Amino acid sequence: MTELETIARWVAPGSRVLDLGCGDGRLLRHLWQEREAPGYGVEIDDTKVIACLKNDVNVLQMDLEDGLAAFADRSFDTVILSETLQAIHRQEPLLVDMLRVGREAIVSFPNFGYWRARIQIALAGHMPVSKELPYQWYDTPNVHHCTLVDFETLCAKIGFRVLERVVLTNGASVAALPNLLGALAVYRVSA
Repeated sequence: MTELETIARWVAPGSRVLDLGCGDGRLLRHLWQEREAPGYGVEIDDTKVIACLKNDVNVLQMDLEDGLAAFADRSFDTVILSETLQAIHRQEPLLVDMLRVGREAIVSFPNFGYWRARIQIALAGHMPVSKELPYQWYDTPNVHHCTLVDFETLCAKIGFRVLERVVLTNGASVAALPNLLGALAVYRVSA
């Protein structure tokens, strides 16, 4: 199962979706085709905004660091933050804003607690580089790395309820020791 399939499974048919850090709009296009879920993307990068337009995806060019004040309370059913959490400086206010704007949120991120990341730090002595974390330490857009335990602790602190969690490694779901054996975490949360 892929991240895209996991997210699509959690989005009810016809849901209104907001995809934060939507990249080229591939996820929104998939949700429209598979779930008839209309949506908007938010993206800051010019090239990715143009790619969204080419993919026939509604996109707004905004900086997520400024928050989601442009959106009314409960204007979406689902707000998605796919592999963008680690690139946000002020994560807590954005997460809170996501559940102001939507009934539910889906958040995914590379798991910094994954055993391969731990090994690279412990034995090789350098920051991890992998499919999920493809940048060198000096050119990464990632400003905050977290583990499953870190994210769940933050959810508890801000009063989020974890509805579902899927942890993936190479497209396979990981059930045993997910914080150690999982490369990518995908969460569905509510207030």
